[in-house]
Amino acid sequence: MEPLEQPQSARRRASPRAGSKDTARPANGADLAARLHDNVARAVQIPSRVLEHVIVALLAEGHVLIEDYPGVGKTTLARAIARSLDCQFARIQCTSDLLPADVVGVNMYDQREQRFEFRPGPVFANVVLVDEINRASPKTQSGLLECMQERRVTVDAHTHELARPFLVLATQNPVEYEGTYPLPEAQVDRFMVRVSIGYPDRQAEASMLSDHEQQEPLSSLQPVAGAAELLAAQDAARNLHVAPALRDYVVALLWRTRDDPRVELGASPRAGLMLLRAAKALAMIRGRDHALPDDVQELAQPLLAHRLMLAPDAPHATAEDVIADAVAGTRAR
Repeated sequence: MEPLEQPQSARRRASPRAGSKDTARPANGADLAARLHDNVARAVQIPSRVLEHVIVALLAEGHVLIEDYPGVGKTTLARAIARSLDCQFARIQCTSDLLPADVVGVNMYDQREQRFEFRPGPVFANVVLVDEINRASPKTQSGLLECMQERRVTVDAHTHELARPFLVLATQNPVEYEGTYPLPEAQVDRFMVRVSIGYPDRQAEASMLSDHEQQEPLSSLQPVAGAAELLAAQDAARNLHVAPALRDYVVALLWRTRDDPRVELGASPRAGLMLLRAAKALAMIRGRDHALPDDVQELAQPLLAHRLMLAPDAPHATAEDVIADAVAGTRAR
């Protein structure tokens, strides 16, 4: 577990120059998303669409579960996002002996002051990387539930609010299960999107080998946005216009997953809330002041697939197939 990393602006002694990244910018979600996309792409080979979905979750105040094979850049992606934002960053390396107090913090007795003092854990950073989350015990995993959903921590009956912005980027390996604890449905449902990076193509992989030969690209990455600008973009995305017909369309999609005979547990109401918020963020990235059914359809897979529980008598079905059929069979008005 790494200590909190202060934002670069807090470590600078000189006043910011006009036009620098410390200068307040107007809330332009499309411009912010483009800068983040280009900056992160310098450090990690990742499909553009996958990176866009991660940025959508960031602007929609959601959390991201990165699930893929070892060595494809899951941790590098999370670190690149953190370095691109001039915010506090902390990393939690999950192990079986990690305790909830190691994550949320603990009350320590100060003998000199003769009182208890709260020592905050790494979740009090703005961007928190939870590496190999499925290696933490269920008790520790549950300690993240309140943080991710309520954005506050309760220790010894005292509640402590987390800072804004707050983003959890968790990684897990889907093929190595020895010594792991699969995430329960309640925990998985807290993540707005689940993404997979996959292997790069031959040309991209050759380019990556060349880029990493002399210097680690991540080490030279500089912030392109500050906390104030990100908060302004998040507020702008939340206030984007949504037509009543689009809300009805989202509800119809949710019910389509619940009525599918291949599904034992369909998408929850929370999934609908997150899908609508993400659709507004995607519309803002695309330069529109309103969300469309196209935005919902594009985000249905990464936002809904990990929330479905398939029926035992449908062994050959996949959650992705169910979502694809739901989108194809639901007409937007």
